[in-house]
Amino acid sequence: ALGIDRAHLEAWIDEAGLDTVLNRAGTTFRKLPDADRENLTREKAIALMLDQPSMIKRPVLETKGKLLIGFKPEMYSEKFER
Repeated sequence: ALGIDRAHLEAWIDEAGLDTVLNRAGTTFRKLPDADRENLTREKAIALMLDQPSMIKRPVLETKGKLLIGFKPEMYSEKFER
């Protein structure tokens, strides 16, 4: 199955924060009914992202103990400069 497992998603949220992992600007999230977007708890957000992985901000790069979510060239340069 495509997507992400709960353990990885929870670890990403623990490390980077829910607001970093959840793509609120994406079409999938914006098309949710108001009831699903309001009062969004961590558990509710995890359930939504597991059901619809396109709500996870991309790309997610996890390597050598580093986690980067989303793409900002300066962030990649800072984390991976030699």
